[in-house]
Amino acid sequence: MSNHPRVFRVRQQFTAPTVADIAAEVATQLRGLGLQARIKPGDSVAVTAGSRGIANIALIIRAAVDHLKSLGAEPFIVPAMGSHGGGNAEGQVEILQGYGITADYCGCPIRASMETIIVCQTKEGFPVHFDKHASQADHVLVVGRIKPHTGFVGDIESGLMKMMLIGLGKHAGALIYHRAIQDYSFPQIVRSVAAEVIAKCRIVAGLGIVENEKEETARIAAVLPEELEAREKELLVLAKRWIPRLPFDRCHMLLIDQIGKNISGTGMDTNVIGRKYNDHKAVEDEFPKVKVIAVRSLTEETHGNATGIGMAEFCRSRVLEQIDFRKTRINCLTGGHVAAGMTPFDYATDREILDIALPTIGLTDPPHAKLLWIHNTLDLVEVECGEAYLPQAREMSNLEILTEPRPLPFDAAGNLPDSVKAWR
Repeated sequence: MSNHPRVFRVRQQFTAPTVADIAAEVATQLRGLGLQARIKPGDSVAVTAGSRGIANIALIIRAAVDHLKSLGAEPFIVPAMGSHGGGNAEGQVEILQGYGITADYCGCPIRASMETIIVCQTKEGFPVHFDKHASQADHVLVVGRIKPHTGFVGDIESGLMKMMLIGLGKHAGALIYHRAIQDYSFPQIVRSVAAEVIAKCRIVAGLGIVENEKEETARIAAVLPEELEAREKELLVLAKRWIPRLPFDRCHMLLIDQIGKNISGTGMDTNVIGRKYNDHKAVEDEFPKVKVIAVRSLTEETHGNATGIGMAEFCRSRVLEQIDFRKTRINCLTGGHVAAGMTPFDYATDREILDIALPTIGLTDPPHAKLLWIHNTLDLVEVECGEAYLPQAREMSNLEILTEPRPLPFDAAGNLPDSVKAWR
C-alpha cells in the first residue's frame, strides 16, 4: 500500500457575474463621469499600471487610453508598483510587458522612473512621495483591482487608495509608508496619504476592477476622486464575497504548483491559505486551517521575486534555484515582512516532500491525510483532494466530483506533473 493519499478531483461551482464586453464597459463607465468637464484637449493624463496579474488588464488600460484620446487628451502609462521589478524602472517595464501592456498595444507611451517628488508632509510627520512622471501630468487616472489585503483588515484594503500610496509612491514611498504602518495602522496611513494625494496630485478619476472566483472580470467601476473612498468600500464588499476559496476549511497539507507576485502580494493569497495574521498557522477564528504548505515552483511572471515563500514549510529545490534573492529581499524589506523571504526546507522531488512532510501533520496516518493540490491561489475551480475528503465532498452541493480516487501521478523521478491542470 502506498504511503501517500489517493486523490480525486472536484470542480467548485461558482456563481459570481462576469463582464461580457470589457472595452465597452470601460468606455461606458468613464463616459458616465463626464470627464470632458475636467480634461481639456491637449491635457496629459498619467494612467497607472500595477504589478498584479489582473484579468484583461492590458485590454482595460487600452480601453481607458482610447476614451482619454476621444476627449483629445494625451495619455501615457506609468508603472505603479512600489518596489517590485527589483526596485528599478527597467524591471517594472518588463513586468508590464509580461502582461501585454506595451506602448504599441495600448497606443500611448510608457514612462517609467523610480524618481518621486515630495508632495507634502502628512499630519503624522512623514513625506508623501509621488511618481515624477505622474506629477508632471495634468491629470492622473488610477487603475487597479480592489481585493482583500493579505495582511490587513478594514473597510479599505487593497485597491485604488493603496495604489495612490504604495504604487505611485514608488520604492521611496512604499518604504516610508510600510514603516509608518508599523507605528500607526494600515487604515490610518492609507486615508492620511490618499487624502493628500487626491487633494494635491490632480487625480481625475479611479477605475476599479473586481474579479470573481474564477479570476474573471466581474465588475468595472469608474469613480470620481471625491467619491473614491466610499465607492472603494462598496467594491471591497463584493470582492470579499467573490474571493476564491479552498473547498474545505481544514487541510493537513496543501500542495501549490506556483506562487508569484502576479498571483498575490504575498505570492500566495493569505486570505485563501488562512495565514493572514501568522505566517505558519491560522489564528483562532481564521479559516481555512492548513497545517503544512509545500510550494513547487515560481511563476514566470514574478521574475524571480519569491516574496511569500517564507510562509511555506516545504518546497521543491528548484524553487530556490528560481529565486532572485535581490528582488525578493528588496520587496520583503520594503514591505516590512522580512520572514516572507525566508526559505523553507527544500527537497529535490515531490515524493521526497510528501515522505518528509506527511509524518509532521500529527497522528493521522499519511494515506489518510487531508491533502489538497492546487495550481495557485487564484485558480481554484478544480482541486485535487485526498481520499479522506470523499464522504464530505459527496454531501456538498457546491462540489462536482469529477473522478474516483486514484494514486498520485508520480513519474519515474518521483515528481508530479508541473501543473495539476495537466493531469486528469
